[in-house]
Amino acid sequence: MKEVQRLKKEIVDVTKRLYERGIVTAWGGNISARMEGENECWITPSGVFKGDLKPSQLVKIDFQGKVLEGRFKPSVEVPFHTEVYKRRPDVNAVIHSHNPVATGLGNAGIKIKPVNLEAATLGDVPIIPFAFPGTTRLAQLIGENIVNSKAIIMKNHGVIVVGKNLMDAMAIADNLENISITMVTSHLFGNLGEMASQDFEAIRKIRKT
Repeated sequence: MKEVQRLKKEIVDVTKRLYERGIVTAWGGNISARMEGENECWITPSGVFKGDLKPSQLVKIDFQGKVLEGRFKPSVEVPFHTEVYKRRPDVNAVIHSHNPVATGLGNAGIKIKPVNLEAATLGDVPIIPFAFPGTTRLAQLIGENIVNSKAIIMKNHGVIVVGKNLMDAMAIADNLENISITMVTSHLFGNLGEMASQDFEAIRKIRKT
């Protein structure tokens, strides 16, 4: 029981930190996490202010989307959260954020480039077309593209990141926005300044990505 309470508190803490960072908005974005190996997870509720989220507002669901615990309505994005867990047994946390700069790059069809050391921790970040929130189509697109990726950019929508735990996923969401800001800033001065391929690959090997 203590482990469950710890997990719920961590979801709330991460949600608030991402809200303060401007990556999750007041009502936009959602987060889920599970105990390792379990076929159920806790997810943020729908329509609740992210900056004041409480553990008692979280909802427990199984991977068929059935509510197991909680008095609030779960996020509309339950379908893609459960799809990720079913496809990625190594993943214990899923964050859907609304990174403004990363999403803007995705809207423009611009892929994440090796412009700094942090980019070596991400690997390939697919850009997927817009699909309506909460739909089977969106869940399918995310499921197909997350198999070999840590992050996905959804055009006109936001970002999906996954991790072995919530801290890992939060770091990926933050790094993605940092890299995106670096790309835009570099472009404003006329040159992306991408790392040499041999240097980038060496960094990736060192960081075991």
